[in-house]
Amino acid sequence: MGTGDVVSGDIATNAHVGDDTSLMAFFKDMNTTERRTFWGCFAGWSLDGMDFMMYPLVLGTLIGLWGVERDYAGFVASLTILTSAFGGWFGGYIADRIGRVAVIKFTILWFSFFSVLCAFAQDFTQLAIYRALLGFGFGAEWSAGAILIGETVKSKYRGRAVGCVQSGWSVGWGAAAIVQVVIYSLAPEEYAWRLMFLVGGLPALLVLYLRRYVPEPEISVKSRERMTEHGDRPSIFEIFNPGILKTTLVASLLTTGATGGYFAVNTWLPTYLSTDRGLSVVESAGFLIFLIFGSFLGFLFGAWFADRFGRRKLFMFFAVAASVVVVAYTQLPISNQVMFYLGFPLGFVSTGHFSGMGPILSELYPTRLRGSGQGFTYNFGRGLGAFFPGLVGALSLVLPLGTAMSIFAVISYGLFFLAAFILPETKGTELSLDESRI
Repeated sequence: MGTGDVVSGDIATNAHVGDDTSLMAFFKDMNTTERRTFWGCFAGWSLDGMDFMMYPLVLGTLIGLWGVERDYAGFVASLTILTSAFGGWFGGYIADRIGRVAVIKFTILWFSFFSVLCAFAQDFTQLAIYRALLGFGFGAEWSAGAILIGETVKSKYRGRAVGCVQSGWSVGWGAAAIVQVVIYSLAPEEYAWRLMFLVGGLPALLVLYLRRYVPEPEISVKSRERMTEHGDRPSIFEIFNPGILKTTLVASLLTTGATGGYFAVNTWLPTYLSTDRGLSVVESAGFLIFLIFGSFLGFLFGAWFADRFGRRKLFMFFAVAASVVVVAYTQLPISNQVMFYLGFPLGFVSTGHFSGMGPILSELYPTRLRGSGQGFTYNFGRGLGAFFPGLVGALSLVLPLGTAMSIFAVISYGLFFLAAFILPETKGTELSLDESRI
């Protein structure tokens, strides 16, 4: 199926994507409400990134203070991602019933609360429980936020707008790294990690902005009105109906590869720099900030690429590039100085493909199933990808950590490439209110 085909349900495509192909064309064409929605989603995704990356950044400290084995430490990272998968599916389904904005507000409060509780954990088991509950909230927030911005912008800008929103993850990651440098410079390690988790409670303030400035998309409101009028409440399992089952399965494989590769590398990267490369927390922060800058530009490049050349080409390009760069970063006998500069392309190739993820998942499902479909497929993949940090930690007990990271990254990106090859191109897809059953 190529560009211009109908892919499912209420989707009708528009082959003409407009003349302005610049990255920020969507922002210039937005009205005030749309811009406020963009910034609200951007801030939400940034704070997701900050709260999630707090744990990898303090992981080395916790291993040293509490004597935690790497496989167990990796399991906690996996558990957080796994619960985020369930949260994402549930959050997407509920967003189809009560609205995108309502779900975002509740889930931001949720994961902010549990980030604060992490600061008061008395042992690693308590921390694991709090991180698991935190994951449920930020998974649900992603699902609702990606749908919200996807339904707010015009189809010809969707890749760029959603991609730019997702670049907020790098902003949040960078903020977490800067917070770490500041706090670890001022406080001893045994207290510094707790202060970092306290900072993770700040996202709750974003709810005040969302309550005042961000409305529910009109297409979402009308869709729920129609469902109420006709007594048509789709089942959470309707995305597995025969007419759309293949789409659900392949999209889930796509997200498994994308998220598995990302988490296999980035969960363990701070630990790899400190233990295998011998860098201090402050020294490794410089490496990470340069890498994070690369990841931020990767998001932006991917956002532009997705609208200019299509979602499938974006995915296949980054699947190959990420595999090559990860292996080079972890396996070549290079100095720390060379590794510093190689961090930029590593960050770039590890994130660019995510800019097309929100758009293609929004475009594969009809409005009445968009939250459920997008929530399940992205988060099912994230759930399977959640096992990769734990597997990397276990494999690192018998192989060098860098080798374990590269093995699982190559496996993940291979799955990602295969799924991208199978899926249809959806660039230019219009979202409408034709609620025909699949």
